Amino acid sequence: MLSRIAESLFWIGRYVERADDTARILDIHLQRLSEDPFAQEELACRALLAIMNNPVPFTADDDESAVTVDRELVMRTLARDRNNASSIVGALVAARENARRAREIVSTELWEALNVTRNEVGHQAAILLPHHFFAWVRMRAAVVAGIMTSAISRDATWHFMILGRAIERADMTARLVTTQARLGEAGPGWITLLRSCGAHEAYLRAHRGRTDDESAAGFLLRDRLFPRSIVAALTAADNALQALEPGATVRGEGDEARRALGIVRTELEYGSLDDLLDNLPDVMMRVQRACAQAADAVRERYFPAMSRISWTKEAM
Repeated sequence: MLSRIAESLFWIGRYVERADDTARILDIHLQRLSEDPFAQEELACRALLAIMNNPVPFTADDDESAVTVDRELVMRTLARDRNNASSIVGALVAARENARRAREIVSTELWEALNVTRNEVGHQAAILLPHHFFAWVRMRAAVVAGIMTSAISRDATWHFMILGRAIERADMTARLVTTQARLGEAGPGWITLLRSCGAHEAYLRAHRGRTDDESAAGFLLRDRLFPRSIVAALTAADNALQALEPGATVRGEGDEARRALGIVRTELEYGSLDDLLDNLPDVMMRVQRACAQAADAVRERYFPAMSRISWTKEAM
């Protein structure tokens, strides 16, 4: 497989997952602001934008040109900005563009799903209320995920898309957990976070109806069976990396991407839950850093930049 096609497949998985998870995070954030009349909207919005790598700098109080940091700014930046690949609309547009670059590999069903989503997302963002728009985004992401699961052979095409999706999912779930860790009692609460990930019913079955913040946090962090937990996402990424190059495991060769993900996964799986919760922001930062290191290692290994060709005269 050509490296440019492999890279496009990797980013299809990442961008669709990014749109899905961003919709889930924004849905919780805006719902909390609407329900809590005492919430400090500006501070909450600034914290969310910083967590999503779109920080707004503080300005002097007498600066008349200062930007108003509110939920409308959050929606413009993280939902509707077509030129920002970290926003919902921008991510879905970027996913379709990557599918176009890999059109000879991408199935017709997947191409049509991404193409329809790209064509409709701007209009839906403009006419729908935020909650309904986020539900529409989750539905479209589920359609893409269903096609990937049911209509793509488990070859390199599948593994590159799953690798991108798994790395992005671990990173975005860590960001979701960070919002709760930083806001504390002012945050949405662990049960609300579980609902946003579609994990609440699975959590109740796993814990036989018992609900408490500690077990809910542990479920979202390291349940091995629920696919949106951080440990399950890291495991899926490791499995995809191993499938892409099975001989490396047999020979014992080093793999920087697997090493970065394995270190933080081991910390989550085997560390004390009390210690993890006491240092949750730092732990989640290490998860995000490991995902970034793994993505860089994957790019160096499978998508190397084309080196400049230097022509020399043939020796006489």
